[in-house]
Amino acid sequence: MSCIPLFLIHLGELAVNIMEARNFITAREMLVDDNWLLTTINGEPRYQKPPLPTWLTAFSGAALGLKVWALRLPAVLSAVLLMVFGFKLHSELLNNRRQNFWGALVLVTSFYIIFAGRNGQWDIFTHAFMMVAIFGIHKLFSQTKNLALYGLIAGLSLAASWMSKGPVSLYALLLPFLIAYGIVYKYRWHKGLVLPLLLMLVVAVLGSGWWFWYTYTYDGETLRAITEREANNWTSYNVRPFYYYWSFFTQSGLWTLPAFVALLYPYLKKRVSDPKGYLFSLLWTLLSVVLLSIIPEKKSRYLLPVLIPMAWNTSFYLEYLIEQFKELTDWKEKVGPYLHFGILGTVGVLFPLGGYYLLQDHLEGYWVWFVLLSLSLVVISFFIWRSLIKKQIQKALVFSVVLVMAVICFGLPLAETLSYNPKYQALSALHQWEEQEDLPVFEYDFFTPELIWDYQGIIPVIKNQGEFFWPDQDAFGVLVAEDHLEEFLEDFKDFNYAPAGFYDMNPQAKGESGYKTRLARMLFKVSKRK
Repeated sequence: MSCIPLFLIHLGELAVNIMEARNFITAREMLVDDNWLLTTINGEPRYQKPPLPTWLTAFSGAALGLKVWALRLPAVLSAVLLMVFGFKLHSELLNNRRQNFWGALVLVTSFYIIFAGRNGQWDIFTHAFMMVAIFGIHKLFSQTKNLALYGLIAGLSLAASWMSKGPVSLYALLLPFLIAYGIVYKYRWHKGLVLPLLLMLVVAVLGSGWWFWYTYTYDGETLRAITEREANNWTSYNVRPFYYYWSFFTQSGLWTLPAFVALLYPYLKKRVSDPKGYLFSLLWTLLSVVLLSIIPEKKSRYLLPVLIPMAWNTSFYLEYLIEQFKELTDWKEKVGPYLHFGILGTVGVLFPLGGYYLLQDHLEGYWVWFVLLSLSLVVISFFIWRSLIKKQIQKALVFSVVLVMAVICFGLPLAETLSYNPKYQALSALHQWEEQEDLPVFEYDFFTPELIWDYQGIIPVIKNQGEFFWPDQDAFGVLVAEDHLEEFLEDFKDFNYAPAGFYDMNPQAKGESGYKTRLARMLFKVSKRK
C-alpha cells in the first residue's frame, strides 16, 4: 500500500526531464511512425539504449493515451517489481520478517528510488529486472527442485535487464551480489545445476543479443558510429575522481544518517541479530560503490543500484534501535537517533513559516496545497517528537514514512511555485507560427529532447554532427540556441533572415541559477537570396 502515494499520486505533475523526453519521443515515434526495431528520436536513429523500456512505455501510451502519467506508469510498476523481489530475496536470506519489511520500506522511501520510480527513464527498469534475475540465481543455489524454472526465470530477467540498459546492472548490481554471496553464503555446486545454468545463459544471451544483431544487420554503420561515441563517453564525458561516490548514502534522503551508521561495521557487527546477513548486505553495498567508482564517467543517478542492498543494510541498524533503544545507556549511541528524528521533527514544525517565507510570492492558486502540507507536516512532526520522547522508535519510524508520503501527496503540486519564468513560452506554440506563415521549421545545430517532446512532432536538424542538410524550400524557419547564434549568422550570411519569435521552456528566468540555454530557442525567418 505504501507504493500508492509514493509512486502513483501526482504522477504527471512534474515536468518531463531530458532523460524521460528521449524515452517518450522514441515511444511516440514507435506508435506514430512504426519505428519499433530501428528506433528513432526526432526522426534520427536512437540506438544508444536498448528498446525494452521504450516498448513498455509505448504500450502504456497506446492503451492509456500519450499522457505523461501514462508514459511513466511502466516505471512505477518496475519500482514495485524491484521492491517485491527484493523483499522475496531477503525473506529467504534474513531470519527476521519485521526487519525485512523495514528494508523494503527504506528502499521505496529512499530519495532516488522514489525519483527513478516516478520517471520514465531506463535505470529503474534495468535494476528491477536484474533483481528478479538475482532472486532466480539465489534459488538455483539454494533449492533442489524446479531448477529449470528458476534458470528460465533468471535467463529471461537477465535478458530483460540487458535490453533495458545494456550491461549497466550486470556490472553494478549483479556482479557485486555474486561476489558478496559467494563470500558469505558460498555456492553449493552439484551436477543438477549444469543444465539449469546452461539454460539461463542461453536464454540470457539470445534474449539480450537479438535486437543488437538486428540493428547491426540492417543499420550497422549507424550502430557502429553511435557505439563508438557512447564508448568514448565512458572515459571522456562527466569524468569524476574515484572518491566522487563516497557520499553515496546521502542519496537515500530520509535515511541518510541511519544508512551511514549501518555502514560502520566495527560498531554494528556485534549488535545485529544476524551477523551473516549483515555482512552480506554490507559487502554487496560497498562492492557496488567500488565497482562504480572505477568507471571514469560518474553521475549521481548511477548510484541507484547501490541503494538497493543499502536499504536492507540500513534495516539492520533500524531493527537494533527498535529492539534496544529503550535499554541504551551510552549517550553516544543515542546521539544518532535523536539527531535523525529531531531534524525530521524540527523541519516539519518549521515548514509553515519557512515555506511561506520562500514561496509567498508564488502561492496564488496553490494555497490549499500549502495549507494541507503545512498542517500534515506539523501533525506528523508532533507524533515523531512524541514517539522519540517516549523512546518508541518503531512508531517514530512509521511517522517518518508517513511524512514522506505527505510531502508527495501535498507537496508535489507546490513544485511549480519554486520556479517562475515570466517569459516562458512552450515550443508547442510554434505550430501557430507555422500555420500563419505556411512555412516549415528546422533546428539549426542540435535538438533538445524536452523541446521536441513538447512540440509533439519532428523538427529536422540542418547542421547535424557537423554535416549540413540544407532545406529545399526557398523560405523556412530556423530555431537557434543562444550559444550557437554566432555560428548561425556565419553559416547563413548568404541568406536573408529576420527574428520571428522566442521560445523559452526554462522554469527559471534568465539570469537565475539553473537557467539552461539549451531550453530556449530564437526563431528566425530565413529566405534564400535570388
